[in-house]
Amino acid sequence: MTSFFQTKLHLTYEWSWALATVVGVLLIALPLMLAVAMIIYADRKIWAAMALRRGPNVVGPFGLLQSFADGLKVFLQETIVPSASNKGIFLIAPIVTFTVALLAWAVVPFGPGAVLADIDVGLLYILAISSLGVYGVVMSGWASNSKYPFFSAMRAAAQMISYEVSIGFILICVVLWAGTFNLNGIIAAQRDHIFGINGFVVNPLLFPLWVMFLISSMAETARAPFDLTEAESELVAGYQTEYSSMSFALFWLGEYANVLLMCTLNAVLFWGGWLPPVDWAPLYDFLFTEGLTAIFWLFAKILFFFFIFSWVKATVPRYRYDQLMRLGWKVFLPLSLFFVVLVSGWLMVTRYGA
Repeated sequence: MTSFFQTKLHLTYEWSWALATVVGVLLIALPLMLAVAMIIYADRKIWAAMALRRGPNVVGPFGLLQSFADGLKVFLQETIVPSASNKGIFLIAPIVTFTVALLAWAVVPFGPGAVLADIDVGLLYILAISSLGVYGVVMSGWASNSKYPFFSAMRAAAQMISYEVSIGFILICVVLWAGTFNLNGIIAAQRDHIFGINGFVVNPLLFPLWVMFLISSMAETARAPFDLTEAESELVAGYQTEYSSMSFALFWLGEYANVLLMCTLNAVLFWGGWLPPVDWAPLYDFLFTEGLTAIFWLFAKILFFFFIFSWVKATVPRYRYDQLMRLGWKVFLPLSLFFVVLVSGWLMVTRYGA
């Protein structure tokens, strides 16, 4: 009888854990999809303002429903698969891109304790997941069996390798200073960092690393001026050339989800994450609860960085491919290596007394 009740309790616990996990995933994925739709609208409005145009302003109040109208349009279109393509890989590629873009959000802390998986190697997990994003592009370029998508896939692979290396060295410096790979731990290490300011960005040794990380995150997500994978003047539309309907939309959604992730990482790793800019008690709970206030500060920083991404895309011309490679290998790689030595040496002298 005792074993019967123990078995029932164990099954109940398993179902409860599974249900709680599914609810947690939906609480992240559904708002993220809504946020992606709205930042596509915001992106277009920012570009329009930079070019003295109006942007989306017809569908819904102030054009707010334009992204949903575009989504409905692509959903109703026919999915065309080229006859000479590898059909299986061709259809899987956008699913891979979209899925990988969502997986990284599992370890992103939205507030103190507000994280789906608070693992000790959260930063390594994000680095690994972000590296997988290029597989969708490479698969689509190869499976399309077309010249321009294949060139785009090769560019994407080279671009990812170039900037992943420097990003890795930059993250090493952050981990050395924080003393942990846990993202909540990294945020906690930024509290009252220098003169009551929250964030590593005010540190003279870490500020240049943030600048390199910001530029590298644009290159990692293939945003302008590093959008060589879909350069319309050279590759028609790059790896997306042969795609239509929802398969094209999945690439679009995955790209913007990755952009949001990189904006979040800029905020979490260098700008204090969900901490307010200044370590002043009233700023931690002015929105009734500390959790709601933490989410407000994180979202404000994410929107700030997204504005920078859009601003750069609207104003900076596209790099040539040799310029892209030179920046990654001849500038960022030596600089990031130098700062690894500098930061580790400084910590050995000041923190550990070596």
